[in-house]
Amino acid sequence: MTAQDEKFRLSRRGFMAAGAGAVAATAFAGWTPAYAVPAGSSGSAGGPVSTLTPPPAFPEGIALYQQAYQNWSKEIMLDAIWTCSPKTPEDVVRLANWGHANGYTIRPRGAMHGWTPLTIVNGAPVDKVILADTTVHLTGVSVNAGGSPATVTAGPGATLDAITTALQAQGLGFANLPAPGVLTIAGCLAVDAHGAALPAEGEAHVPGQTFGSLSNLVTSLTAVVWNGSEYALKTYARSDAAIKPLLTHLGRTFLTSVTLQAAPNYRMRCVSHTDIGWQELFGARGTSGRTFEKFVRENGRAEAIWYPFTERPWMKVWSLAPTKPPFSREVTGPYNYIFSDNLPEPVTDMIGQINAGNPGIAPAFGQIMYATTVAGLAATFSNDLWGWSKDVQFYIRATTLRLTEGGGAVITSRANIGQVIHDFTQWFNGRMEYYRSIGQFPLNGPVEIRCCGLDQPSEVEVDSAGAPTISAMRPRPDHPEWDTAIWLNVLGVPGTPGMFAFYREMEQWMRNHYNNNDATFRPEWSKGWAFGPDKPYTDTPIITQGLPQTYRDGVPSSDNWDTANAAFNALDPHKVFSNTFLDQLLP
Repeated sequence: MTAQDEKFRLSRRGFMAAGAGAVAATAFAGWTPAYAVPAGSSGSAGGPVSTLTPPPAFPEGIALYQQAYQNWSKEIMLDAIWTCSPKTPEDVVRLANWGHANGYTIRPRGAMHGWTPLTIVNGAPVDKVILADTTVHLTGVSVNAGGSPATVTAGPGATLDAITTALQAQGLGFANLPAPGVLTIAGCLAVDAHGAALPAEGEAHVPGQTFGSLSNLVTSLTAVVWNGSEYALKTYARSDAAIKPLLTHLGRTFLTSVTLQAAPNYRMRCVSHTDIGWQELFGARGTSGRTFEKFVRENGRAEAIWYPFTERPWMKVWSLAPTKPPFSREVTGPYNYIFSDNLPEPVTDMIGQINAGNPGIAPAFGQIMYATTVAGLAATFSNDLWGWSKDVQFYIRATTLRLTEGGGAVITSRANIGQVIHDFTQWFNGRMEYYRSIGQFPLNGPVEIRCCGLDQPSEVEVDSAGAPTISAMRPRPDHPEWDTAIWLNVLGVPGTPGMFAFYREMEQWMRNHYNNNDATFRPEWSKGWAFGPDKPYTDTPIITQGLPQTYRDGVPSSDNWDTANAAFNALDPHKVFSNTFLDQLLP
């Protein structure tokens, strides 16, 4: 038997991480489903054999193959699904019309860095599903540095790494970036991706910047839509009201091109603190000391990572720094926290024990993660970094620890940052200590806390019809003082007993506590929400009532959840760009 034949006999986990240790494969190893089985492969000459029924009369000239699929936390995994790689936007149009004629759905595939079943639904049939991989050919990037505003146009599969690298070469950048640069731009817009940035108090606005989601940077986009007789390409300007639902579309359309505004690039400093107790850092509004509220006021850009059952979070604070501070280390590329991408053996051993049914080691796991961070920052001289904006904002790679995540955004005024964070961390610590007292450890990953701005139309440098309709960062006209999104997320090792039940308890507390005249709560589309007792995305009342109501409250009835849903159905009446979960969420 050849080595190639042996590879095709591997189990699913073996296929995902051939050559890696079992613990690493299960817990955090980076894996890309690169091994494709071409359509029509017969297995001759020792080659692989197709295992799925070939689609009929598939469009010529578009490569079709079987490939494995997994989402970021490895909770949605398939050994094989039909996948294709369109070369042009016109290919996507042909795919859509073929799917309509033959009863297939077409799901755009990007970096697969997400939790929500917006692409593939766990356990749902996939015999009539084709993934269209945008990362093979639809990746072009073109910068118009001399425009007013300066813009960048990108294909749907272009990554943030590629886009920001092209912008940086022209002296341009984005103010608010997610941590993983591997994300595709179409994937970012589907779920209103965001970073951890607000302007510091008194900081002047720079034209071209937005501190909201990447969706708020869009000046135009092209999508595949139904024109009354067939699917075709249509371009929407930001001034066209019909663009608003497409700016955050949850995968209910297929973008083929997007143009975003950009601003002059700038240098940033990122200082890490690991010596501040959580009670001080997460102090209530107006509390003295080194509080999260104070860091945001002085610097704008901040993120706390609080490992379970530890006293001192890892607090990262970014600030504008045109010249290099004397004690900063200059970096010339992103992903500078090497220790978080290559975890030491004691950490992977503990993850293996948790997966093997020993969740009680969660306190020790938190302690060793904190110790690894402190030692890693010191060993790599990463406590104080300085470089271009993207190089100090991107820090999550495919090899970073892969965990499940739940939480969401509290939409409120900037003045409430301290109180919102204080209330949540006090509640969370109390519940974790309660569960520890009864011998249960449902959560074993860190708390992540970030803030960013909302999708303010005033930050768009072209004529704009308004904010993205169903972005979590959409402003509320009835509360103009609400200008901030506070992201409260908690992570856990997949498979931990009681984890989803805890997420459900947490989600219900957040929905109740942050739903008043001072704030409202919205899900983070790419993460976990609508938790049932055993699984996410299964709480029917939230999916069908509570969540849609979030996008009706305080906004005009002419531009809310219902009008967005109607627009998706008008642009794709045959549900070619849908799946069973989206059919429930957006009926």
